[in-house]
Amino acid sequence: MKLPVTIHEARLGAREFRVVRPARPLTRAALVDRDRHVDAYLDEDAARSVAALWLLAARSPRSLLHLPLRADRSPVPEAPGPCAGRLDLVLLHHSLQFAPSRWKQLRGRLGRGRPASVAVPGTERAPAAGAGHGARHHRENRDLLHQHVHAETLFVTGSAKVFRDTAERFLEVAREGPGHAPAHRRCPHFCTRLYMNAGILANGREIHIQYRDRWDV
Repeated sequence: MKLPVTIHEARLGAREFRVVRPARPLTRAALVDRDRHVDAYLDEDAARSVAALWLLAARSPRSLLHLPLRADRSPVPEAPGPCAGRLDLVLLHHSLQFAPSRWKQLRGRLGRGRPASVAVPGTERAPAAGAGHGARHHRENRDLLHQHVHAETLFVTGSAKVFRDTAERFLEVAREGPGHAPAHRRCPHFCTRLYMNAGILANGREIHIQYRDRWDV
């Protein structure tokens, strides 16, 4: 998959950071803070684009991948419990050691950026996970996703391996969601999750990834 992006560079103190964004804002995509979990609502194109960016994060240890999802104001379904609002998303390799508390300052220094196009292999189907269930739960396993919320942004930090492994969740929604909804009118809901008990998340909350074909209600 060829992914059009913009590349931004800005300095904070002695360090210069590179931020990569989709060249065009994702439409029909929303990330909602539900207090006890996070809901991601995506149509087919958005799910495949997020999967591509997830895979790009696996091979871009020196970059922050920023998805400005709050810009899309399409209505999202109501759900039980409190809602803390919509979130942007930042993906980054743990070796970058970027503090989320500095994000608002860095974001304010980003200019228009320069256009680029990157090839992201594996967007039809992500590589199979290399670690089994037992290995993921081993106390020495460091291939886990860490979450922080700051400045209306969900930060997901991890290793190249865990980003490659978990990109498949978004590809599953892109592949299976469009066919599920019309074939199951009584139960059109199609989703997958990044589960707490699956040995994927080091901290934070489950991420509920839902296919959504109607965005007018």
